[in-house]
Amino acid sequence: MLKAVIFDMDGTITDTEKYYFDAWQQAFHEFGVTQFGPEDALSLRSFDARLAAEHIRKKFGEHVDYYEIRERRRELVEERIAREGIGLKPGLSQIIDFIREKKLKSAIATATALDITIQRLRALGIYECFDEIISAKTVEWGKPHPDVYLYACEKLGERPQDCMAVEDSPNGVFSAHEAGCRVVLIPDLTGVTAQLEPCLFGVVDTLADLREPIEKCLQA
Repeated sequence: MLKAVIFDMDGTITDTEKYYFDAWQQAFHEFGVTQFGPEDALSLRSFDARLAAEHIRKKFGEHVDYYEIRERRRELVEERIAREGIGLKPGLSQIIDFIREKKLKSAIATATALDITIQRLRALGIYECFDEIISAKTVEWGKPHPDVYLYACEKLGERPQDCMAVEDSPNGVFSAHEAGCRVVLIPDLTGVTAQLEPCLFGVVDTLADLREPIEKCLQA
């Protein structure tokens, strides 16, 4: 029985993944790693920093300092948010109302640091919409490991199999699936792949469209 819905943040409820996509490429190029391209930027979505650092060293060389580049990426993202703001993904208010109507719990499980997450959610006026806010920075391993979703389920007081995870990136999908949640993908920068398909309970176009898979779970 479905008891809770757990949302990723960037690219799922906030339209910010495109900022990271552009900033990663600019930051790597500024540090002379000009062979870093769009697919490399996509691969870093929600990726645990230690795993990402190892991946970058293996692909681009031991001399590449992932953490230094990541700090520059953070600066670029903050600069763009200051200029352009943070947009919400379509359908968020409708699905939040629907979740409340069905008396389900809700949470955020994000790769973004907790203080930044809370700051952004409050600025958008949606902090109070969620029962728990969980950052992967507070668990041992970030996505694609299951830790952040397991901890979110624990904080909500629910079993993973009774929780739905809503994600936009492969690393997030793998994390939630490994934790035992039912995963719904809302494609943002990339769509469904053969590798993702076995992990998915469903795929929808917008947050508002989550009503159908939620109803399906409630009626099961």
